[in-house]
Amino acid sequence: MTNDVVRVVLVDDHELIRRGLRTSFELEPGIEVVAEAGSVAEALACCEELVPDSVVTDLQLPDGTGLDIVRRLRKQRPDIGLIVLTMHSGDEQIFAAMEAGASGFVGKEAPAGEVVRAALHAAASPRTFLCSGLAGAMMRRGSAESSRLSEREHEVLLLLADGLGSGAIGSELYMSESTVKSHIGRIYQKLGATNRAQALVTAMRVGLLSNVRQQV
Repeated sequence: MTNDVVRVVLVDDHELIRRGLRTSFELEPGIEVVAEAGSVAEALACCEELVPDSVVTDLQLPDGTGLDIVRRLRKQRPDIGLIVLTMHSGDEQIFAAMEAGASGFVGKEAPAGEVVRAALHAAASPRTFLCSGLAGAMMRRGSAESSRLSEREHEVLLLLADGLGSGAIGSELYMSESTVKSHIGRIYQKLGATNRAQALVTAMRVGLLSNVRQQV
């Protein structure tokens, strides 16, 4: 940073949004908006020439995405702050921004002050990831991964749905009864169930079973 002033480049293909952001940034002491850009190419050219401390970029741009900017600049400059600002603020977008090397992720529904604070934080801590929705996204991802059945567990689940007991399932799949019971226990755990009926109902609800032929 030069003279403790955070130099920022704003990237969005809508001039109105860029001007609104510029106004908010210029109300904050210690920040200078050094350039605006409306595309990936313009943004990269501005950053090469002006060497800003932070870049705030939209996700969707005419010639690519804000993630293209993030990846390129992160390779070139580990010390630059990179904020993704988007109206598409789902879990996939959050994780994509984090994996690309962004310093932060802010939805366009957030107050302008939050965007300014994110840019300041990014300039000071470029390799940390700031996102108000990250904790929830991590919990949802963890829940989805922990409930995923292995191929063998799914085979056992299908036979449970047919009404077979652990002994019969073992004979069908050439496994010992104790191994089958271990698989059943893991299935119950992953589905948050305590018995066969709960497991089958949950499996149907999440799409692991299309129907249950045995009355549960």
